[in-house]
Amino acid sequence: MTATAALTLAGCAVGPDYHTPVAPTGADGPWRMAEAARTARTDPPDDWWRLYNDPRLDGYVTQAFAANHDLAAAEANLSASRAILSAARAGRYPSTTTVAGGVYGRDAVTGEILGILGHKNETIWKYDDLLDVSYELDLFGRVKRSVEAAGADAGAVAAARDAVKVTVAAETTRAYVSICALGEEIAVTQHALAVVTDQDDITRRRQAAGEASEFDLARSATLVAQVRSTLPPLEGQRRSALLELTALLGKTPAEAPREALTCAAPPQLGSSIPVGDGAGLLARRPDIREAERRLAGATARVGVATADLYPRITLSGFYGGAAGDTGALLEEKGLTWGVGPSISWNFPNQAAVRARVRASKAGAAAALDLFDSAVLRGLKETEQSLSAYSAELDRRRALGDAQTQARRAFGLAEGQVRAGAISALDLLTTEQQLVAADAAVAGSDAALAQDQVAAFKALGGGWRSDSKPPAAR
Repeated sequence: MTATAALTLAGCAVGPDYHTPVAPTGADGPWRMAEAARTARTDPPDDWWRLYNDPRLDGYVTQAFAANHDLAAAEANLSASRAILSAARAGRYPSTTTVAGGVYGRDAVTGEILGILGHKNETIWKYDDLLDVSYELDLFGRVKRSVEAAGADAGAVAAARDAVKVTVAAETTRAYVSICALGEEIAVTQHALAVVTDQDDITRRRQAAGEASEFDLARSATLVAQVRSTLPPLEGQRRSALLELTALLGKTPAEAPREALTCAAPPQLGSSIPVGDGAGLLARRPDIREAERRLAGATARVGVATADLYPRITLSGFYGGAAGDTGALLEEKGLTWGVGPSISWNFPNQAAVRARVRASKAGAAAALDLFDSAVLRGLKETEQSLSAYSAELDRRRALGDAQTQARRAFGLAEGQVRAGAISALDLLTTEQQLVAADAAVAGSDAALAQDQVAAFKALGGGWRSDSKPPAAR
């Protein structure tokens, strides 16, 4: 009857059983800011950067994963958490200690026995060996909840590692597309400089022929200087982006991948950006998964603390021997053994234990709030990134129309100036408008590339790997 009761109790575990929290209303639905014509409802692929069909970018991301020190540190933290989980699982099994040794000298007990037998106390060698075994009966689930907590912690650390991978993939792609976009802006600026320089040469020839004033020449030269002044900042930003990429690849500035500087236009997606929906985001984003695992661990720790309110029963046993020589250790004369239960209980003063229970419950409440915050933050960031991307697409379309009209106006103005139908000031104005339109289009291309990367990062792609954190069983 007693054994049956013990087995029944062993299946119990105090404290709350964990259930995944319910997401806020509407969190798992479609995106409100994603336009169907510009996005796809399919989930983004894990290796989303391959959608750009740029082998060089693929290689950089692979290098960054292999060389990034932050990612290596995250992997080390994951290994440590898995070791802690293994240690927690060991609590399900008996603990054993084996001791063997010898001591040379006099022992009071041995001397007393020799005195009773009529012998003198002697200085002798005394040998002993002992196997000590103990096993905690997990009647109230302390060990079970401890394993659950360690498993949840391992899952949270794995999610934190995944978050680093998402960041590495996104920032590597961001640095590369920045280099490419700045290459386009530099090329556009150089073309604009060539155009305004050519017009300045024409103005100089017209001024020498008496067809243009000194004022016209000054205004033309000013425009050339203004356009030329925009080149150094762009070149400096491009060098800075190259150094950013270099650091992400785990290299020193001396090893910078200068071949990236040959990219003169940001990579383009071959199709609409795949965004999935809220349900996919909740399962995919590492920060949300980490918060959920932290909540699971905090809930399990309520059970660990609660179990300390109840007695802890341990079965212990030992077997060994003691003798004056090693050969006699195997004889029954020196045999020693024993087996029996022990009980420990923080009773009646349980103030400290109950305080720990209250603290663990407060920790679980805080973890739930942090989970809700992570969900709301993930939804917000994704909607914001999709909204910014959609707005920039509209802006890019409008800027493209303006660029087309500016080029047409400049072409017409050149002919009308030669025909004497408009003044040089009108030509200069259309020239300025063309330069500004070209620069705006190049800037919008750069912003679109950055918005795409921001959207993919918010969607949480790029973290998956073959290895998965172990789950508590």
